[in-house]
Amino acid sequence: MEVSRKQNASSPCAACKLLRRRCSRDCVFAPYFPAEEPGKFAGVHKVFGASNVSKMLQELPEEHRGDAVSSMVYEANARMRDPVYGCVGAISYLQQQIDGLRQQLALTQAEMLHLRVRQAASPNYSGSQLSYAFVSHSKPSSFDMEVGAVEHATFRESMWSST
Repeated sequence: MEVSRKQNASSPCAACKLLRRRCSRDCVFAPYFPAEEPGKFAGVHKVFGASNVSKMLQELPEEHRGDAVSSMVYEANARMRDPVYGCVGAISYLQQQIDGLRQQLALTQAEMLHLRVRQAASPNYSGSQLSYAFVSHSKPSSFDMEVGAVEHATFRESMWSST
């Protein structure tokens, strides 16, 4: 980061540009908010405020600042999309998906056990015979899969992109 900073000594970082101030050599924002990514600082500034971000970064050891900035950018993007829940809403959404998949796995495992028991009880039983009830209850329709894929893709894009 320092090499690019020296090459662009005349151009301020995204934070100083947004705040309309002169960017000094020891600017705490410069290594983490390059001029090429103005939206990154704009979102963080809108949610946390420049003064608070500056204080947080100065209180942290340099080796942890990059991770802190990544977390602030993620939280700011989540807060702008969902002002009430922020990233907690995203976590809740993912937890619900995990719970649903666990239920689906449990149903599938129960059906497999049922089929094995039936097969063991009847030597003439073919493993390819599935009960209609299992197929109709556990297999999502193609519409459900398409909607889920679109929701998943949109969710992933929205949470990681900096507008």
